[in-house]
Amino acid sequence: MSRRKKSHQSSHGTANRPRLWGKHAVAAALDNPDRKVLRAWATREAADQMQFPKDVALTLADVADLGRLVPGDAPHQGVVIEVEALDEIWLDGILNAAPERGILLVLDQVTDPHNVGAILRSAAAFGAIGIVTQDRHSPPESGVVAKAASGALERVPWVRVVNLARALEEIGEAGFWRIGLAGDADGELREALGPSRVALVLGAEGPGLRHNTREHCDALARLPITDSIESLNVSNAAAIALYAASIA
Repeated sequence: MSRRKKSHQSSHGTANRPRLWGKHAVAAALDNPDRKVLRAWATREAADQMQFPKDVALTLADVADLGRLVPGDAPHQGVVIEVEALDEIWLDGILNAAPERGILLVLDQVTDPHNVGAILRSAAAFGAIGIVTQDRHSPPESGVVAKAASGALERVPWVRVVNLARALEEIGEAGFWRIGLAGDADGELREALGPSRVALVLGAEGPGLRHNTREHCDALARLPITDSIESLNVSNAAAIALYAASIA
Protein backbone atom coordinates (compact mmCIF):
# COMPACT_ATOMS: atom_id res chain seq x y z
CA MET A 1 0.00 0.00 0.00
CA SER A 2 1.68 3.15 -1.13
CA ARG A 3 1.63 6.69 -2.25
CA ARG A 4 0.90 6.65 -5.97
CA LYS A 5 2.08 9.19 -8.45
CA LYS A 6 -0.62 10.61 -10.69
CA SER A 7 -0.57 12.97 -13.64
CA HIS A 8 -3.64 15.21 -13.35
CA GLN A 9 -2.87 18.32 -15.35
CA SER A 10 -2.91 21.84 -13.94
CA SER A 11 -1.69 25.20 -15.12
CA HIS A 12 0.17 25.38 -11.83
CA GLY A 13 1.96 22.04 -11.98
CA THR A 14 0.88 18.41 -11.92
CA ALA A 15 0.63 15.77 -9.20
CA ASN A 16 3.87 14.29 -10.60
CA ARG A 17 5.53 17.70 -10.78
CA PRO A 18 3.83 19.95 -8.23
CA ARG A 19 4.79 23.56 -7.65
CA LEU A 20 5.51 24.61 -4.09
CA TRP A 21 5.66 28.15 -2.80
CA GLY A 22 6.33 30.08 0.37
CA LYS A 23 9.65 30.35 2.18
CA HIS A 24 9.07 27.61 4.78
CA ALA A 25 7.78 25.07 2.26
CA VAL A 26 10.56 25.81 -0.24
CA ALA A 27 13.33 25.79 2.37
CA ALA A 28 12.11 22.43 3.69
CA ALA A 29 12.05 21.00 0.16
CA LEU A 30 15.60 22.20 -0.47
CA ASP A 31 16.72 20.59 2.78
CA ASN A 32 15.05 17.27 1.99
CA PRO A 33 17.56 14.90 0.35
CA ASP A 34 14.65 12.81 -0.96
CA ARG A 35 13.12 15.74 -2.84
CA LYS A 36 14.21 16.50 -6.41
CA VAL A 37 13.90 20.21 -7.21
CA LEU A 38 13.58 20.77 -10.96
CA ARG A 39 13.12 24.51 -11.42
CA ALA A 40 12.88 27.64 -9.32
CA TRP A 41 11.55 31.16 -9.74
CA ALA A 42 12.25 33.86 -7.20
CA THR A 43 12.68 37.55 -6.61
CA ARG A 44 16.31 38.57 -6.17
CA GLU A 45 15.79 39.08 -2.44
CA ALA A 46 14.21 35.65 -1.96
CA ALA A 47 16.85 33.99 -4.11
CA ASP A 48 19.57 35.36 -1.84
CA GLN A 49 17.76 33.99 1.21
CA MET A 50 17.03 30.55 -0.24
CA GLN A 51 20.56 29.73 -1.46
CA PHE A 52 19.47 27.42 -4.26
CA PRO A 53 21.85 24.62 -5.29
CA LYS A 54 23.81 25.37 -8.45
CA ASP A 55 22.18 22.50 -10.33
CA VAL A 56 18.68 24.01 -9.95
CA ALA A 57 17.59 26.16 -12.88
CA LEU A 58 16.72 29.51 -11.28
CA THR A 59 14.78 32.29 -13.00
CA LEU A 60 14.70 35.71 -11.36
CA ALA A 61 11.20 37.16 -11.57
CA ASP A 62 9.11 39.96 -10.17
CA VAL A 63 6.14 39.48 -7.88
CA ALA A 64 3.57 39.75 -10.67
CA ASP A 65 5.28 37.05 -12.74
CA LEU A 66 5.44 34.74 -9.73
CA GLY A 67 1.73 35.28 -9.15
CA ARG A 68 1.00 33.77 -12.55
CA LEU A 69 2.82 30.56 -11.59
CA VAL A 70 0.56 29.80 -8.62
CA PRO A 71 -3.20 29.60 -8.07
CA GLY A 72 -5.16 32.76 -7.35
CA ASP A 73 -3.79 34.83 -4.52
CA ALA A 74 -1.47 32.14 -3.19
CA PRO A 75 1.05 33.70 -0.75
CA HIS A 76 4.22 32.77 -2.63
CA GLN A 77 6.46 35.13 -0.58
CA GLY A 78 8.67 35.69 -3.59
CA VAL A 79 9.63 32.09 -4.33
CA VAL A 80 8.15 29.19 -6.34
CA ILE A 81 9.72 25.83 -7.16
CA GLU A 82 8.72 22.90 -9.35
CA VAL A 83 9.60 19.51 -7.89
CA GLU A 84 9.19 15.81 -8.45
CA ALA A 85 6.60 14.16 -6.23
CA LEU A 86 8.09 12.21 -3.37
CA ASP A 87 8.59 8.47 -3.83
CA GLU A 88 6.03 5.96 -2.64
CA ILE A 89 5.94 5.20 1.07
CA TRP A 90 4.69 1.77 2.11
CA LEU A 91 2.58 1.17 5.18
CA ASP A 92 4.53 -1.86 6.34
CA GLY A 93 7.73 0.19 6.23
CA ILE A 94 6.24 2.71 8.66
CA LEU A 95 4.83 -0.01 10.92
CA ASN A 96 8.02 -2.09 10.97
CA ALA A 97 10.09 0.95 11.96
CA ALA A 98 7.64 2.20 14.58
CA PRO A 99 9.06 2.76 18.06
CA GLU A 100 7.54 1.16 21.15
CA ARG A 101 5.73 4.41 21.82
CA GLY A 102 4.35 5.99 18.67
CA ILE A 103 1.38 7.92 17.32
CA LEU A 104 -0.03 7.37 13.83
CA LEU A 105 -2.75 9.45 12.19
CA VAL A 106 -5.33 7.87 9.87
CA LEU A 107 -7.57 10.17 7.81
CA ASP A 108 -10.85 8.81 6.48
CA GLN A 109 -11.62 10.73 3.27
CA VAL A 110 -10.29 14.09 4.44
CA THR A 111 -9.97 15.77 1.06
CA ASP A 112 -9.37 19.46 1.79
CA PRO A 113 -5.68 20.24 1.10
CA HIS A 114 -5.58 23.01 3.71
CA ASN A 115 -6.77 20.59 6.38
CA VAL A 116 -4.34 17.86 5.35
CA GLY A 117 -1.48 20.34 5.32
CA ALA A 118 -2.41 21.64 8.78
CA ILE A 119 -2.65 18.05 10.05
CA LEU A 120 0.83 17.32 8.68
CA ARG A 121 2.12 20.37 10.54
CA SER A 122 0.58 19.19 13.82
CA ALA A 123 1.87 15.66 13.18
CA ALA A 124 5.40 17.05 12.92
CA ALA A 125 4.96 19.20 16.02
CA PHE A 126 3.87 16.28 18.19
CA GLY A 127 6.23 13.67 16.73
CA ALA A 128 3.72 11.45 14.93
CA ILE A 129 5.38 8.70 12.91
CA GLY A 130 3.21 9.38 9.85
CA ILE A 131 -0.23 9.87 8.37
CA VAL A 132 -2.28 7.38 6.36
CA THR A 133 -4.91 8.40 3.82
CA GLN A 134 -7.01 6.66 1.20
CA ASP A 135 -5.47 7.11 -2.24
CA ARG A 136 -8.63 8.11 -4.09
CA HIS A 137 -10.05 10.35 -1.38
CA SER A 138 -7.19 12.60 -0.37
CA PRO A 139 -5.45 15.53 -2.04
CA PRO A 140 -2.25 15.08 -4.05
CA GLU A 141 0.98 16.78 -3.12
CA SER A 142 0.55 20.43 -3.98
CA GLY A 143 1.60 23.91 -3.11
CA VAL A 144 -1.55 24.34 -1.02
CA VAL A 145 -0.73 21.28 1.10
CA ALA A 146 2.93 22.26 1.40
CA LYS A 147 2.16 25.87 2.40
CA ALA A 148 -0.35 24.78 5.06
CA ALA A 149 2.12 22.15 6.30
CA SER A 150 4.85 24.81 6.69
CA GLY A 151 7.64 22.35 5.89
CA ALA A 152 6.06 19.23 7.42
CA LEU A 153 5.24 17.73 4.00
CA GLU A 154 8.97 17.05 3.69
CA ARG A 155 9.32 15.60 7.22
CA VAL A 156 6.24 13.50 7.99
CA PRO A 157 5.83 10.20 6.10
CA TRP A 158 2.55 10.18 4.17
CA VAL A 159 1.23 6.76 3.18
CA ARG A 160 -1.56 6.43 0.62
CA VAL A 161 -3.50 3.17 0.65
CA VAL A 162 -6.13 1.70 -1.63
CA ASN A 163 -8.28 0.13 1.10
CA LEU A 164 -8.44 1.99 4.40
CA ALA A 165 -10.17 -0.85 6.28
CA ARG A 166 -7.43 -3.28 5.30
CA ALA A 167 -4.82 -0.73 6.33
CA LEU A 168 -6.47 -0.41 9.74
CA GLU A 169 -6.28 -4.19 10.10
CA GLU A 170 -2.55 -4.06 9.41
CA ILE A 171 -2.14 -1.20 11.86
CA GLY A 172 -3.94 -3.19 14.55
CA GLU A 173 -1.84 -6.26 13.86
CA ALA A 174 1.26 -4.10 14.37
CA GLY A 175 0.18 -3.40 17.94
CA PHE A 176 -1.51 -0.03 17.53
CA TRP A 177 -4.60 0.78 19.59
CA ARG A 178 -6.98 2.32 17.04
CA ILE A 179 -9.10 5.17 18.38
CA GLY A 180 -11.76 6.65 16.12
CA LEU A 181 -12.75 10.22 16.95
CA ALA A 182 -16.53 10.56 16.83
CA GLY A 183 -18.76 13.23 18.32
CA ASP A 184 -21.40 10.65 19.26
CA ALA A 185 -19.01 8.40 21.20
CA ASP A 186 -19.92 7.65 24.82
CA GLY A 187 -16.44 8.16 26.26
CA GLU A 188 -13.86 10.92 25.99
CA LEU A 189 -10.45 10.57 24.36
CA ARG A 190 -8.56 10.60 27.67
CA GLU A 191 -10.48 7.47 28.72
CA ALA A 192 -9.58 5.62 25.50
CA LEU A 193 -5.87 6.37 25.65
CA GLY A 194 -3.48 4.04 27.39
CA PRO A 195 -1.57 1.69 25.06
CA SER A 196 1.81 3.04 24.04
CA ARG A 197 1.14 2.68 20.32
CA VAL A 198 -1.90 4.69 19.22
CA ALA A 199 -3.54 5.25 15.84
CA LEU A 200 -5.86 8.26 15.86
CA VAL A 201 -8.54 7.90 13.19
CA LEU A 202 -10.33 11.04 12.00
CA GLY A 203 -13.12 11.46 9.46
CA ALA A 204 -14.03 14.28 7.15
CA GLU A 205 -15.99 17.24 8.43
CA GLY A 206 -19.69 16.58 8.09
CA PRO A 207 -19.80 12.85 7.30
CA GLY A 208 -17.26 11.92 9.98
CA LEU A 209 -16.02 8.35 10.13
CA ARG A 210 -17.64 5.91 7.75
CA HIS A 211 -19.34 2.85 9.23
CA ASN A 212 -16.70 0.40 8.01
CA THR A 213 -13.93 2.60 9.39
CA ARG A 214 -15.62 2.72 12.79
CA GLU A 215 -15.90 -1.06 12.74
CA HIS A 216 -12.11 -1.29 12.36
CA CYS A 217 -11.37 0.83 15.43
CA ASP A 218 -10.70 -0.62 18.89
CA ALA A 219 -12.47 2.30 20.57
CA LEU A 220 -14.49 5.38 19.69
CA ALA A 221 -13.94 8.57 21.63
CA ARG A 222 -14.98 12.21 21.56
CA LEU A 223 -13.13 15.36 22.44
CA PRO A 224 -14.35 17.13 25.61
CA ILE A 225 -15.82 20.20 23.93
CA THR A 226 -18.78 22.13 25.30
CA ASP A 227 -22.32 22.09 23.94
CA SER A 228 -21.89 25.63 22.63
CA ILE A 229 -20.36 24.28 19.42
CA GLU A 230 -21.23 21.12 17.52
CA SER A 231 -17.76 20.14 16.33
CA LEU A 232 -14.23 21.30 15.55
CA ASN A 233 -12.45 21.65 12.26
CA VAL A 234 -10.75 18.30 11.56
CA SER A 235 -7.27 19.84 11.65
CA ASN A 236 -7.98 21.42 15.05
CA ALA A 237 -9.36 18.12 16.32
CA ALA A 238 -6.23 16.34 15.09
CA ALA A 239 -3.96 18.80 16.92
CA ILE A 240 -5.85 18.37 20.20
CA ALA A 241 -5.90 14.58 19.87
CA LEU A 242 -2.18 14.51 19.09
CA TYR A 243 -1.41 16.59 22.15
CA ALA A 244 -3.55 14.35 24.37
CA ALA A 245 -1.90 11.21 23.00
CA SER A 246 1.60 12.65 23.34
CA ILE A 247 1.22 13.31 27.07
CA ALA A 248 -0.78 10.17 27.95
